[in-house]
Amino acid sequence: MSKFIFVILMLLITSNVLYAEEDDTQRFQGFNLQGYTEEGEKSWDVKGDTADIKGTAIQINNVVANSFGDQKMNLTAESGTIDQATGNMHLENDVVITSEEGSQLMTDSLDWQKNDDLVTTDDDVYISDRRFTATGRGMEAHPNLKDAIIEEEVTVTIDMELDEEESEFQESQKVMITCDGPMVIDQAKSMATFEDNVVAVQDGQTLKADRMEIHFNTDMNDISEMICIGNVVIVKGENETYAQKATYNAKTQKLVLSGRPKLIMLTEGDNAITSLGN
Repeated sequence: MSKFIFVILMLLITSNVLYAEEDDTQRFQGFNLQGYTEEGEKSWDVKGDTADIKGTAIQINNVVANSFGDQKMNLTAESGTIDQATGNMHLENDVVITSEEGSQLMTDSLDWQKNDDLVTTDDDVYISDRRFTATGRGMEAHPNLKDAIIEEEVTVTIDMELDEEESEFQESQKVMITCDGPMVIDQAKSMATFEDNVVAVQDGQTLKADRMEIHFNTDMNDISEMICIGNVVIVKGENETYAQKATYNAKTQKLVLSGRPKLIMLTEGDNAITSLGN
């Protein structure tokens, strides 16, 4: 949806004018708007049940849009407004973007900025991608869903892959991460960062930190490394670990603590506690 050629707008509306209002608003039924690359290949289309056109604004009912080429994507919404002058689009009510790979974004309203190729919303959002789901409030993202920022109230669930021995006992292992935000997803770098009051829970173990970086494998379906920075606390049962930085390598399954690390461990006998470290 990168080239809105609105100079050929009237040639691409496959409909009939139903009526013209006193304020020169025209209503069309069976709206179909298409765009093409400089090579003449179809790059996008926008369809709707009806369209009201006044000045440079096109208001569409029951929007269905598709982009083609390298970034295939489908978009639906109950209503939308296209600004012919800028190419920008505003969508409202049950907005859903689905990529060719199956990634999906859902929200109540969305603004698409043509020149920046950027979508934004202040509403609640839901993003899903194979083994990954994320919810929160407020978002900026590029339409291919390869990178996104969720501003606040973030909750992420990652469905981890298990090795052959582990899979005999359970189908998957989930990691749930919450933070005040923001959270940044960068699929090009195969990583996500979480800011402010980060809490991760997995298999009875809780990890807290000011900031967390999660590095994924190239398929974004498993965690390869987790880096926690600032006021790190790890709780498992009665045992607690404190540090300023913790780095976990999933391949070696090793956890490295730095910055005044301290371990508080429950020992045998009358709930005795032993403190190790400085």
